[in-house]
Amino acid sequence: MLMSSLPQYGFINTCLKSLVIEKFGEETWEKLKTQAEVQDTFMTYTVYDDAITLKLIQEACKILDVSEDAMLKLFGEYFFTFCKMSGYDRMLQTLGGNLTEFIENLDALHSYLALSYQEMNAPSFRVEKRTDGAMLLHYYSDRKGLCHIVPGIIESVARDFFNSEVTMEILTQSEEKERTGEKEHVIFLVLQKAKRPKRKTKKTTNPESVDSHKDKEALDVAFQKMENYSALSCCPEKKSHWDIVRSVVKFGKGNLSHTFDPVYPERLWVEERTFCNAFPFHIVFDEELRIKQAGVNIQKFVPGLRRPGSRVDKYFTVVHPQVTFTIFSIRKFINSQFVLRAHREMLPDSQRNQPMLKLRGQMIWMESIQCMMYLCSPKLRSLEELEEQKMHISDIAQHDTTRDLILLNQQRLAEIELSNQLERKKEELRILSKNLEAEKKKTETLLYAMLPKHVANLLKEGKKVEAGEFNSCTILFSDIVTFTNICSACEPIQIVNMLNSMYSKFDRLTSVHNVYKVETIGDAYMVVGGVPVPIASHAKRVANFALGMRTAAREVMNPITGEPIQIRVGIHTGPVLAGVVGEKMPRYCLFGDTVNTASRMESHGLPNKIHLSPTAFRALQNQGFEIVERGEIEVKGKGKMTTYILRQNLYATENEIMGRAEKQHSSHTDQKEADDLGNLASKTIAVMKHADSQQLLTSSSLAYEAEARLCNGERTKGDVEQQLSDQTRTQHFSDGNAHSSFCVLL
Repeated sequence: MLMSSLPQYGFINTCLKSLVIEKFGEETWEKLKTQAEVQDTFMTYTVYDDAITLKLIQEACKILDVSEDAMLKLFGEYFFTFCKMSGYDRMLQTLGGNLTEFIENLDALHSYLALSYQEMNAPSFRVEKRTDGAMLLHYYSDRKGLCHIVPGIIESVARDFFNSEVTMEILTQSEEKERTGEKEHVIFLVLQKAKRPKRKTKKTTNPESVDSHKDKEALDVAFQKMENYSALSCCPEKKSHWDIVRSVVKFGKGNLSHTFDPVYPERLWVEERTFCNAFPFHIVFDEELRIKQAGVNIQKFVPGLRRPGSRVDKYFTVVHPQVTFTIFSIRKFINSQFVLRAHREMLPDSQRNQPMLKLRGQMIWMESIQCMMYLCSPKLRSLEELEEQKMHISDIAQHDTTRDLILLNQQRLAEIELSNQLERKKEELRILSKNLEAEKKKTETLLYAMLPKHVANLLKEGKKVEAGEFNSCTILFSDIVTFTNICSACEPIQIVNMLNSMYSKFDRLTSVHNVYKVETIGDAYMVVGGVPVPIASHAKRVANFALGMRTAAREVMNPITGEPIQIRVGIHTGPVLAGVVGEKMPRYCLFGDTVNTASRMESHGLPNKIHLSPTAFRALQNQGFEIVERGEIEVKGKGKMTTYILRQNLYATENEIMGRAEKQHSSHTDQKEADDLGNLASKTIAVMKHADSQQLLTSSSLAYEAEARLCNGERTKGDVEQQLSDQTRTQHFSDGNAHSSFCVLL
């Protein structure tokens, strides 16, 4: 009902949004909204451009792969449901007792809704009965291409309100040139078939005898009614037997007919003066539009009507429906409400500066005298408009509901304005909430870059973060060779740019290999694998990260020499204690001898070399790396240690290590894990896939205990391997006394 009349109002776009979400899901609406380039929320009483609605429909057809006709019909079906959900159900149900009456009163409904929706451009409907009983529905609209909405609405109305099935097909579709220009005129053939309720059958021993008995009882009751009706009848003429039967069926409780025969007087018992006073706003004119009579108050505001014989189109123009002012056009829309507007030049000088008088009412054709009566009232929406017309409530007849309508609509307009304010505030809050959520995500991303996610969440909730013991992890330290000399010879900004370039590349690699960046101090860079999320392949991940660091460092230039910088990398594997220290700018720190040993591996390392401790070497055995023994060296605070140099990964390409691998080598799960770490890199990366990406290392204390005892010679290698296999399921450590200088490990 409302669709064609309100396509530019937010109510329509909201309905379309609701249809897409309910039938096809929220994701489809988001995609449709993006492609159509429209906002997410529409104000009910705000006017929007027709192009927005049409674009939404066109894009919906593309996304859903349906024709525009089918989409419009689906929208019509849903629009009827949406109107009922929006509180118009009772209003729609009372329009008529059958489908024909319902359609004939749609124009009246649109006229009422125009009180709230001032900018609406309503279509017009006209019903025509054919001789074969079929119904023709004439649809007129200034908006072309929307006629397929009508079958969706009418079929839903027939099914829901009148328990009948309706089929509609377009007979003709043309354009008619009316007073306002071209108007689309579509004629639908409407075939209506009532749904018959199913009758319940009862088992009887003798159906024929029972039926005949019921018929006899019904006949007795009918004749008893005939006698009563004959005695009470005010019609003294003699009637036949079957005339009385027909009268009883119609007058009584029979269900063969729901109509009645009205009684008309032989003459009209109303004086001319009384009629013109009782209906102060009415005009009677003939086929040539010449005025025969007019109500007293309409003569007061349009004085020219006091001259009989004047043409009515000289003083008024038809505003709705938009047709030419002829008897033929008016009779085509005889069931529509007509709105006439006075011509400014025909009004007295005192009224020409005020808004033009508009009349709203019904056209009634009087066949016997070939005249048309326009029974109307002033078209006023509020007390303000009443004052602008210099009218008073007393100018409107007491029986005219326009008096009540003006007063009630005054309150209605105030409610609409309040509703508009609430909708605007709601939209502002929605936008603020959306912006707040975006800022919250930015804050969380920054926070997760500084602290592990689960630690950050605990701190946000105001909870205390307990220190945790990790029995197996791998720590890496790196620094820049001759960094002190570079600093002494360069400007501070050059140092900042160099470090920022290098650290940005390193930060990206942390997401590629899913290792945790602990901190940076000057030129020192520290990462750990297996903390804060325990994972079995921590040593392998840190080793690949170190290889990536070495490659990335070649892309960072020394500000003094213009040559690539050189870095030293040290790696050690062992247990640590991790926790949050400090309240202002809290940091997630690692504690334990493993941290010191890893730092010693870096400080005792060689330029562009990856220095491994014995435990890191054993953790990387049989993992596909090329490792060479450096030999025994003196390590500060540790004494003599046999260390190793990591050269390369034998089975991973440089592109894979640098995160530039093809899509098939990337893992969505690992990518998500990397994102959870809060990495802020802007470029797309390919996360290296590991067999244990989904596994958590629950406990490895026994593994490192056994390893320590093995190094001290307290247990045999076989005992250790058996225990590791049964309890920890970590990688087996090889004998620490192996002296091979070149190990190709599988």
